[in-house]
Amino acid sequence: MQEKGTISIHTENIFPIIKKFLYSDNEIFLRELVANAVDATQKIKRLSSLGEFKGELGELKVSVSFDEKNKTITISDNGLGMTAEEIKKYINQIAFSGATEFVEKFKDAKDANEIIGKFGLGFYSAFMVADQVEIQSLSYQENAEPARWICDGSTEFEISAGNKTTRGTDIILHVNEDSKEFLDKSKLGQILDKYCKFLPIPVQFGTRTESQPDGEDQDGKPKYKSVEVDNIINNTSPIWTKSPSDLKDEDYLEFYRELYPFSEDPLFWIHLNVDYPFNLTGVLYFPKVKNEFEIQKNKIRLFSRQVFITDEVKDVVPEFLMLLHGVIDSPDIPLNVSRSFLQADSAVKKINSYITKKVADKLSSLFKTDRKAFEEKWNDIGLFVKYGMISEEKFYEKGKDFVLLNNTNNEYFTLEEYSEKVKAAQTDKNDTLVYLYATDAEKQDSFIQSANKKGYDVLLMNSPIDPHFISQLEQKLEKTALKRVDADVADKIISKDDQTLAVLNDEEKEKVKSIFEKAIVKPNMKVVVESLNPDELPVIVTMDEFMRRMKDMAKLGGGMGFYGTMPDNYNVAINGNHKLIGKILQTQDEAEQAQLAKQAFDLALLSQGMLTGSELTEFVNRSVSLI
Repeated sequence: MQEKGTISIHTENIFPIIKKFLYSDNEIFLRELVANAVDATQKIKRLSSLGEFKGELGELKVSVSFDEKNKTITISDNGLGMTAEEIKKYINQIAFSGATEFVEKFKDAKDANEIIGKFGLGFYSAFMVADQVEIQSLSYQENAEPARWICDGSTEFEISAGNKTTRGTDIILHVNEDSKEFLDKSKLGQILDKYCKFLPIPVQFGTRTESQPDGEDQDGKPKYKSVEVDNIINNTSPIWTKSPSDLKDEDYLEFYRELYPFSEDPLFWIHLNVDYPFNLTGVLYFPKVKNEFEIQKNKIRLFSRQVFITDEVKDVVPEFLMLLHGVIDSPDIPLNVSRSFLQADSAVKKINSYITKKVADKLSSLFKTDRKAFEEKWNDIGLFVKYGMISEEKFYEKGKDFVLLNNTNNEYFTLEEYSEKVKAAQTDKNDTLVYLYATDAEKQDSFIQSANKKGYDVLLMNSPIDPHFISQLEQKLEKTALKRVDADVADKIISKDDQTLAVLNDEEKEKVKSIFEKAIVKPNMKVVVESLNPDELPVIVTMDEFMRRMKDMAKLGGGMGFYGTMPDNYNVAINGNHKLIGKILQTQDEAEQAQLAKQAFDLALLSQGMLTGSELTEFVNRSVSLI
């Protein structure tokens, strides 16, 4: 039996186009061919379970081998196998049914996966690395004859009698000169580890030597012999394929260590398992996150029936959950999936919503079940929750019940609890509830203490995402404003009807203002004389809340570029009711007045860590002189 033919397509040669277009992703040829082999193996297993194949299944596995000398890579399986007629049908006709359309439209493709997925060219990805591909196959069907197909990358093929004596298929790639890098055990091993690590059928790659018992020597001591054994490179039953009820915490932790060998153990995890209205399994882990707002990409891996697709899951997983680690497996997502497919597919959108809901439900359950443990984990999970509430409206609706605010006393409150705690003391004269917050408790300690003396509570908002979270709270919470504790003096940060009586008259205030304006050599400092509590500092430096917030947003790239270029402008509040200001006013020597004013101003800067370099040295020397 021998037959030669031409693949019936209108273009003379499709393979150079495939090679050219898919070159950047040429390693996926191995994934395609191994996935096909696994599919054929699973099908014979299915036929056997249905009683449609009554022969011996044997040890079902897929084998990948290479011959550096002869420049071949072989992918073998003992699955269904194919007859000559089936090869003609599945390889020559079906795989090329879209070839003409492919040639017309290939220019519009964004990436290799889009081309392969759209035109069913998975098998022909072999020609990215091979200048000749051979198939040797023997069908499971009774009295089937072995068949051989060979093609050199043109539209011509040859079918003849094969030499395979056992059921299954061998795909032999005669590797071209440009792809000799794939004739390397390490390179092939890396690709198999990436794409085939969790395939449901054992995949053998090469052999390894094991020491096995071999009786005893004449002294009765055990003997061992070296035996070559199959080197199976994949875990055929990863935990996401199992029922959560069959798994222990240690199973989840071991799997996490397998995925991320150099990471700390995760805080907790979510086992995904749904079969309607789409199929989805997987495990998502909450890692320990440092207080840095950095999305660690490529930490969640997307699979289709245990075949690795991609680790760019931005369209499958909500952006705020890109901080999570783990795996998602959905047969509803095709193996060769393009970015444009993910963005448009309705199943993907449902998966995205489902994952958001599952994460919210898990966090809510943890909060309700063990609040103390939830609070202890808050520093690690707060970033997820706040980011989720900012970016997903549905998540905000669930998250508002378990998001926590923590204050400078290290106490934790829900939004509702905190409102109740502070509304009596921190509601201003316009009936607006004012939340005070600090971004650096040590640097802003003097302001925190001043606020505490007035009975005010101060929240700690020191995450890089908090500027956005603060804005969201102001939008969502009714008649509520947030102010940084150093946005104004304690007496004025929450506007009240009661006012502290002034010690100085208007003329004295103007004189004090003039003294300080001459003493302060720093630019962008606006001097204001205030009537404050005598126990407050004599000089207090603040920045307006709005201006500070705009500048913070500009630093985070929030579209506030104009404010990012503006210089820092500060208010210098002189406490006219403080004894030191009275002393400065009574001093007749102008030089001494200036020195005392400068000292009081520098003390205000020092309290906020704003006094550095030569100015700090000058302050120290002046302090010694004054003492």
